[in-house]
Amino acid sequence: MPVLLKWLVIVLLGALALVLIVPLLMQLSVANHTYNSVEMVPEAEVAIVLGASVVRGKPSPVLAARANEAIELYQKGKVKKILVTGDSGALSHDEVTPVRDYLLAAGIPAEDIFLDHAGFDTYSSMYRARAVFGAETATIVTQNFHLPRALFLARAVGIEASGVAARGGENSLDSYVREIPASWKALIDLAFNRQPKYLGEPIPLSGDGQETWY
Repeated sequence: MPVLLKWLVIVLLGALALVLIVPLLMQLSVANHTYNSVEMVPEAEVAIVLGASVVRGKPSPVLAARANEAIELYQKGKVKKILVTGDSGALSHDEVTPVRDYLLAAGIPAEDIFLDHAGFDTYSSMYRARAVFGAETATIVTQNFHLPRALFLARAVGIEASGVAARGGENSLDSYVREIPASWKALIDLAFNRQPKYLGEPIPLSGDGQETWY
């Protein structure tokens, strides 16, 4: 192999390793808090359902899978509340109300369903879960590709969090690839202690979740 080509390969491999190191370290750091079974998850105050796309006013397969996991956690006594967080920044885009309706249809009591309309990204969702809703212990519900970053952020902002992988929905290669820049962004957000766009008054999870349904 020519010397120039050899060095080019070394540089490219080094760059790839640098790019991948953050998501890999995130995954390793939360491995002991990640579960594939609801039965094995420790009890927590709240299940946090992270936002995803909505299709014609209904949760997408990805979002429905997350909601199903939260329903099982609640029904098996693993959590007492469910916090649905997502982007509701416009009348035409509401990721949380369809999940609320889905949970109600599954028999979850209205007062135990909390909505965070300003969870515009995973960092904001976790920051607000701690700062606004006062979550101290939580089970994070999302797909495998997203779980390490979400769980890492939750624990970094002070939530004693576990994570359970939602069964179903998207776990494509593209999803994992998108996590690479997202993981770097999460690290930068933490490093600079970025404040979410909205905070507002505290909404304790000990109250009635219907007060968050505006």
